[in-house]
Amino acid sequence: MPIPKSSIRRLPETLINRIAAGEVVERPASAAKELVENALDAGARRIAVRLVNGGIDGLEVADDGIGMAPDQLRLAVERHATSKLPDEDLSAIATMGFRGEALPSIGSVATLSLTSRPAEGEGWRLVVDNGRIIHDGPASAAPGTVARVDGLFAQVPARRKFLKSPRSELAACLDHIRRLAMARPDVGFVVEHEGRRLLNLPPLPDASPVSTLARLAAIIGPDFAGNAVAVDLERDGLHLAGLAGIPTWNRGVSDHQFLFVNQRPVKDRLLVGALRGAYQDLLARDRHPVVALFLDVPSDFVDVNVHPAKTEVRFRDAAQVRGMIVSGLRRALDEAGHRASTQISSAALAAFVAEPLPAVGGPYPFAAGAQPAAAGLQPAVGWAEAPRLFNQLPPAFAASGLAVAPAPSPQHFPLGAARGQVAATYIVAETDDALIIVDQHAAHERLTLERMNRALAGGAVASQALLVPEVVELDEVGAGRVADRADELAELGLEVEAFGPTAILVRATPALLGTCDVQGLITDLADDLSAFGRALSLKERLDGVAATMACHGSVRAGRSLSIAEMNALLREMEITPHSGQCNHGRPTWVRLAKTDIEKLFGRR
Repeated sequence: MPIPKSSIRRLPETLINRIAAGEVVERPASAAKELVENALDAGARRIAVRLVNGGIDGLEVADDGIGMAPDQLRLAVERHATSKLPDEDLSAIATMGFRGEALPSIGSVATLSLTSRPAEGEGWRLVVDNGRIIHDGPASAAPGTVARVDGLFAQVPARRKFLKSPRSELAACLDHIRRLAMARPDVGFVVEHEGRRLLNLPPLPDASPVSTLARLAAIIGPDFAGNAVAVDLERDGLHLAGLAGIPTWNRGVSDHQFLFVNQRPVKDRLLVGALRGAYQDLLARDRHPVVALFLDVPSDFVDVNVHPAKTEVRFRDAAQVRGMIVSGLRRALDEAGHRASTQISSAALAAFVAEPLPAVGGPYPFAAGAQPAAAGLQPAVGWAEAPRLFNQLPPAFAASGLAVAPAPSPQHFPLGAARGQVAATYIVAETDDALIIVDQHAAHERLTLERMNRALAGGAVASQALLVPEVVELDEVGAGRVADRADELAELGLEVEAFGPTAILVRATPALLGTCDVQGLITDLADDLSAFGRALSLKERLDGVAATMACHGSVRAGRSLSIAEMNALLREMEITPHSGQCNHGRPTWVRLAKTDIEKLFGRR
C-alpha cells in the first residue's frame, strides 16, 4: 500500500501530554501512586487519600508537606519540570519521583486541582482541565498540598472504557498505598472511599525495624510476625532485611509479596524469580509465600529510570542480588528449623518413589483366594462418617488404637496394613515386601476432593448448617468478591452473605468437609476469586475452588489417629481414583522396598 504523502509537523502540546499520559497514568491507582509519592517527597508526616467510585470519578490526596508557592505550582504542571534532580544526576536519585511527568500527564486527561501553601506563605490554587489552565488564583489553605483529580479519562473514552470495575480500581489503589505505607512507618496514612475509612495508619516515631514491624503487622495482619522469620544479611555494601513467612504459612496468590529497593515498592521479575528460587521445594506449586523484604543498595548500583511507572529496576550486578536474596532467605528458613530436610543418604532418598495405585475397578494384587476387608465399600461421605467404614473392617482394626489384637496379613491390601504413626503426620504401613509411608493430610485432601467432584456431578453439594454462624473478617475488596459470588458458592455447599463492608457471615459449609477451618477456607477463597477475576465462573474453575475447600476439610497433620482410622484411610485410597497425589501435585504415599531397607543398613 503506498505511503500517503504528508509533511512532518509538530504535534500539539495537549496531544503530546495525552500520549505521554498513557504510560504514566494507566488507571486511578497510577494517579494515586504518583500523588502519594509527591507527598512523601514533600516531607509529609500525614497523608489522607479520598476516593470516589474507586477513584474513577474522584481522587484526592492531601498532605502536610512543605507546600508550593504560586510560581512553583505553575512550573509543576509543565512537562519535565521537577525539583528532585538538582544536579541532574540520574545515578543518584534519592526521591520517589524525578521525571517531572506525573502532574502534567494527569492534568492532560482529567481535571486536576492543586491547592498549596508553604508554611510561610499564602495559599494558592491552580486548576488544569484536560491540558488547559482554567483557574490560577489565591485560595484558603492549610500548610501543605491538596491534589484533586476529577473525571479521569472523561474526554478520552477509548481509555476510560478499558478501566475495570470500581471495586477492582479501588483494590489497585489500596494495594499501591499499602505498599508505600509499609516502607514509611514514620508517615501516617488514611484512606477513605465514599465516606468509609478503609485504612487508618497513624505515624510511628521513626522508620526503625521495630516501627517497620509494627506497620507490617497493621497492614498484613498480626499473625504475620508470629509466622515469619527475620531476614538480615549484609554483603558487599548491600543490605537485605525484612520478614519471610514460614513455608506452612502461605497464600493462594502471589500478591502478598512486598518487595522494596531503597524504600521504593517494586514489582521486579528478577526479585520475584529469586524469591521463587528461595522457596523452591518448600511450597506446593500453587502456593505462594508471604514476605516483606527491604533491599538497600548504593544509588549508583540500581537504575530506577527503566519505566515511567518506576516499579521496575535494573541492578548493576543482577546475579549478586539474586544470590543474596536466595541465600538470605534460605539461611533464615534453615535456622528457624522449618525447611524440610533429612540425613538419609541421597541413594536412600532415591529409593522413595511415588507409585500409582491399580485402576479403579481393576484387579488388586491380593493373595490367591483372599479378599480385601474393605472390598466393595464406597468411600465415606465425610470424615465424620468414618465409624461406619470402621465397623466393616476386621475386628482387630475396629478396636481402639491401643488394642494389641493381631493385624491381618499385610499382603491382603495394596497399601498394606497400618502399623503406626510418625510425628502424628505420617502413617506407616507394611506389605509383604515393602514399607509404605502415607501423608495423612495430603491423602485425605485427595479423597475429599474426589467425593466433592462426585457430588457435583450428581447435582449439587449438600450443605451442613453451622450451629453458630461464623464471621470472617477480610478487607473490603476481598469481602466484596466473596459476597458477589454467594450464589455460585451455594451450589458448592457454602452459604455466605455480606456482614458489613469488611466481613462475611458463613451460615453453612459443605457437608462433605465435616468440621473444617472456616476462617482459613474463606480467606483462601477470597484469594482464589482475586486470581480468577470476574470473567470466569466458579464452575469453570471448579478444580481450584474444590481443591481449596477439600484442603480445609481434611484431617490435619499433627492429629493422632487410631489403627482403625489409619486402615480406613488406606482402604479408601485403594478404591479412589488419583489418590496417589494430593490436590497440589505432591505424592500422597511412597514405597520403600525391603531391598532398599536392607541397603540402608549395608545388607546389600
